[in-house]
Parts: sequence; C-alpha cells; structure tokens
Amino acid sequence: MLYIVATPIGNIKDITLRAIETLKNVDLILCEDTRETKKLLNYYGIKKPLLSYYREIEKKRVDKVIKLLKEGKDIALVCDRGTPGISDPAYILVREVYKNNIKVTPIPGPSSLTAALSICGFFLNRVYFLGFLPKKENEKRKIFEKFKDMEETILFFESVHRIEKTIYLLNEIIPEKEICICRELTKVFEEVIRGKVKDVFEIFKKEKKKGEFVIIIKGEKNGF
Repeated sequence: MLYIVATPIGNIKDITLRAIETLKNVDLILCEDTRETKKLLNYYGIKKPLLSYYREIEKKRVDKVIKLLKEGKDIALVCDRGTPGISDPAYILVREVYKNNIKVTPIPGPSSLTAALSICGFFLNRVYFLGFLPKKENEKRKIFEKFKDMEETILFFESVHRIEKTIYLLNEIIPEKEICICRELTKVFEEVIRGKVKDVFEIFKKEKKKGEFVIIIKGEKNGF
C-alpha cells in the first residue's frame, strides 16, 4: 500500500498520531529531502530506510516504487512540509499506483493552505487555488488581471524572493481589494497581515519580510 502522509509545516509537534504510527510501520519512506525528514523521524524516535523523491527525479523513481509495492512493501510518501500533492511531488506516483491496481491511503494532517484559510476571516464559499505563481512578472500580471473582478477568493503561495514584487504588482492592479498574508505559519515568527492591498503595500515598503507566504485575496462578492 502507498500512504500519502502529511507532516508538520513548521512546528514539529503538528503531526497526527496516525501519521507517526504509519511512519513507524511502513517498510520505506519516500521524501523530498532526506535531511529534513530525518529531523522529523529522529524527533519521534523512528528509524526507517529513506529514498529521495523530489520533482527532478520523480519520473525516474516511479518504476522502482511500483516494483517495491508489487513485492508487498508498504511505502509512505512525505514532502518536506505539509501534504504531498499540494504543490509538492505526488500526483505522478499516485496516478501510476492506481494504474497498477495498488491501494493509496491518505494520512491527512497539516497544510499551509487550509491553515491560512482558517484564519483569514473571509467567507469561503468559493475558493480558487493557484499554487505557486509564475516567476515572470508579465505572466503574473495576466493572472491578477484575469481574477480581479471574479467572485472567488484567490489563494496562492509566494516565495521570499518574489513577495515584494508581487505585493507591488497587486497594489498596482487591485489596491482596494481585501487581502490576508500569512507568513511563517506555526513557526516562531508567525505573522498574519490583513487589510486592503494598498495598506499592506505600505507595510511591505517599510519592512522587508522574510519566510514562506500564503496569500489570500477576498472575492469580489464573496460573502459578507
């Protein structure tokens, strides 16, 4: 069986009992960065063989993993943080596992996506998830122009290297929209910044922000 296991997004204690039990019982753990996963396993006293499984080698690993599963091995797939498949490697392997009539089981848990949505304070009857935005400014601009008048609340991830340019661009296109920026969720320097884009823009002008970001833009007619 293949287990898709959610792991902490920051605070190492944010993991389910079922996830710990699963990681203890499987024969092999697939992980993005073996160094990151070892930190988690060491904290919970788990010793299991690890096999790297990241985006650049994802397709190369699939055949080997399928072979092991057919031999009767139980395998867990984790990513560095959060839930595999949510902007992290998983779907190629899961698709092939289904093709080979092997069972896939989710071990749900932490996700920065749901964590951010739960504290944004927006009515979430319709949400459009964009994952990580394109790196090029013109492509990003097209996306913001497309969604600026839509009813859905927009949710996406942004890296520390592009957050400032993204906020500047949002201020240019939708300065009056309400926005919620979640930074470093569950970590020591966790911060939630809410308000109109133009006001958040002023905050970013004054202070350089570091970390991992989840950005939520309220829909045009999304609730109250």
